[in-house]
Amino acid sequence: MQDYNLYQTFAKKTFGFAFNNPELLVSALTHRSYMNEHKKSAKEHNERLEFLGDAVLELVVTEYLYGNYSEPEGILTNWRAALVRTESIGAAGAKLNLGELMRLSRGEKHGSERAREQILANAFEAVTGAIYLDMGYDAAKEFIHKNILSTFDEILESGSWRDPKSRLQEVAQSQEGQTPVYKVIEESGPDHDKTFTLGVYVAGKLKGQGTGPSKQVAQQEAAKAALDTYNTPSDK
Repeated sequence: MQDYNLYQTFAKKTFGFAFNNPELLVSALTHRSYMNEHKKSAKEHNERLEFLGDAVLELVVTEYLYGNYSEPEGILTNWRAALVRTESIGAAGAKLNLGELMRLSRGEKHGSERAREQILANAFEAVTGAIYLDMGYDAAKEFIHKNILSTFDEILESGSWRDPKSRLQEVAQSQEGQTPVYKVIEESGPDHDKTFTLGVYVAGKLKGQGTGPSKQVAQQEAAKAALDTYNTPSDK
């Protein structure tokens, strides 16, 4: 396939190695939308490799945390969630410039910033799956250590692993004896790309607002804003 040399050059430059089967890398960087426009030339999109890579990523991160820390399960679970969340692996995908060779439809190329972050996160998982199939577990493990686990010290130092909603509930109950209540303020955009704005109220007073592509994300952002009003670190 004429793309192979281009992808192998990218792999050597970016990952430090070439693939035994470069078709795996091509598939890992092929979005479903691309196949809709190139049905004859594209063989497979990256969702199956993403499924595999997600499992390998979670296993490697879990193995690392279990082997190096003695904290209780709840804390280890929160640490793992921070390491494998979309924002973390999307940032890793961006740092590796996976978007440079990502095969997308014309529409997806001009999608929202959040959609691009999700595409890069999925691509990172798919590349992980491709490395696992091509070179085995140890190679995938090394890739994850270099690009994900290397950020763990920063996550610990910033406190970004902590759930802002849980932290806000602790603070609100401690200082006001009240439980935060979240309410939708606004919804905008088409059904496939909605944006939500939510407010968090404590004792009937608006303490913070947040916006995101889902109610869950908007709640977390609202909680971060509310924590600032209590002069409490918002774990940003």
